[in-house]
Amino acid sequence: MIDISQKRVQRRRAKATGKIILTNESLLRIREQRVEKGDVFQVARVAAVMAVKRTPEIIPYCHPIPIEDVKVNFRLGENFVRVDLEVKASAKTGVEMEALTGLTAGLLAIWDMVKKYEKDEAGQYPRTFITDVRVVEKVKEE
Repeated sequence: MIDISQKRVQRRRAKATGKIILTNESLLRIREQRVEKGDVFQVARVAAVMAVKRTPEIIPYCHPIPIEDVKVNFRLGENFVRVDLEVKASAKTGVEMEALTGLTAGLLAIWDMVKKYEKDEAGQYPRTFITDVRVVEKVKEE
């Protein structure tokens, strides 16, 4: 771990975004709320928030941070679902790893919810993938 004991607590914020490319069937089922496993966005939101809070258990050198807020938003596109996530904390270190961890967990939860509709005849996922995962903003307030 990096020694952050001499750093001062500051307001921190990070935003991350990413997409999951899906078949038309999955997207239609999501739009019409006809996914057998349940509400895709509710499950993905909970998965994302849980992952943000557990980031230090997943990423070995991340410091435990008192998370103050997590916002998760979804947008259906022509062939994708986009997830935007924002994390806020007052801490001695940034929250971008928490944002990325939450984002990817949310995207994976979406995949899990619709995987039944994504498989081809051989049980593979040739048209499904997660892409464009990145930190779009990292802020440290003085």
